[in-house]
Amino acid sequence: MENSKLETATLGGGCFWCTEAVFDALKGVEEVVSGYSGGHVEDPSYQEVCTGSTGHAEVIRVRFDPEVITYKEVLQIFFATHDPTTLNRQGNDVGTQYRSVVFYHSDEQKRVAEQVIEEIDREGIYEDPIVTEVAEFSNFYPAEDYHQEYFENNPDQPYCTAVVAPKVAKFRKIFFDRLKK
Repeated sequence: MENSKLETATLGGGCFWCTEAVFDALKGVEEVVSGYSGGHVEDPSYQEVCTGSTGHAEVIRVRFDPEVITYKEVLQIFFATHDPTTLNRQGNDVGTQYRSVVFYHSDEQKRVAEQVIEEIDREGIYEDPIVTEVAEFSNFYPAEDYHQEYFENNPDQPYCTAVVAPKVAKFRKIFFDRLKK
């Protein structure tokens, strides 16, 4: 991906299969890669990350065109498509690897992330306060190949039918005007 006008967002909203499926469908998003970020182990495996001992979160790296979709809009969709009020869990997925986290790549991204969180809290969209971690980006390791485009390649897998598909359907209904054609 050599397009220099693209920006990068690194986001963790629970299982990366869900967040990847959502962001793959957005206009202006050029690439989504599932992976691991924020930990202390170099190039961890999925099995290592699942133990919760590596410090990594399951994340997606999103490369997007800011002339089509802004970083703020990326974050607004991120916060609307997962529960940012539960510490170290999304639904039945529990552990620090499933934490809600924004890894910022610049001071401006940090400012925008904090602003979006303040706006959502002020609007009272969620009953509970947002616990999303806002942390400086330090590393990203792509997940194993079988995790990439997981929902697209495994739509009938039980987790996908029970968890991912309903989340994607809700996203498509709410953000219909933002979808790729």
